[in-house]
Amino acid sequence: MTLYPLFLLVAALTVLSPGPGVVMTLTNSLRYGMKGSFGGILGIAIGALAVAAISATSLGILLAASALAFTILKFIGAAYLFYLGIRLWRAPAMRFQEPASREAGFGRRFLEGLSLQLTNPKVIFFFLSIFPQFIDLSKNYWTQFAVQVLTYSSLVVVIHCLYALFAGTARRWLTSERGGRAINRLGGATFMFFGAALIAAKK
Repeated sequence: MTLYPLFLLVAALTVLSPGPGVVMTLTNSLRYGMKGSFGGILGIAIGALAVAAISATSLGILLAASALAFTILKFIGAAYLFYLGIRLWRAPAMRFQEPASREAGFGRRFLEGLSLQLTNPKVIFFFLSIFPQFIDLSKNYWTQFAVQVLTYSSLVVVIHCLYALFAGTARRWLTSERGGRAINRLGGATFMFFGAALIAAKK
């Protein structure tokens, strides 16, 4: 798959960019520690698989095959990414909660991560607007789909675990107003960057 290295880069940057899932992972790590955050991380990864499965339906295939459908959704997705970016950039400093006194249940954290990811605009628009660009219709669709989706979910687990470790070592900075504002600005800039990239993408 000649497009796979580029997909890997874009997917990694998408997972890295601050969003609802990243906020949940950082907050869980600050409140419950690395071990307590893993249930949520796994739920987020499985949620990504579910969203990807929906994109593999006739809608996903149509978007990959139809230049008109691709173009329409591309501009809708780009506009939404710019909206998210500007809103996050201008939002008040993100504040993370201090550690909780009780342990977090794995099942509860898993369900929270799963439900969050199923309604996460970032992952939904990734699989409906950006993902089809990396499908080569001259090759087997399902092989490419399986490899890329499993890659994305694996990146979620690895990168969110790194975020959880980072939260433990940067607790004081993350719980400060300066740290919260920096997370907002980074996330906002990332969303706007992908909005611009999406506009420039060609079928």
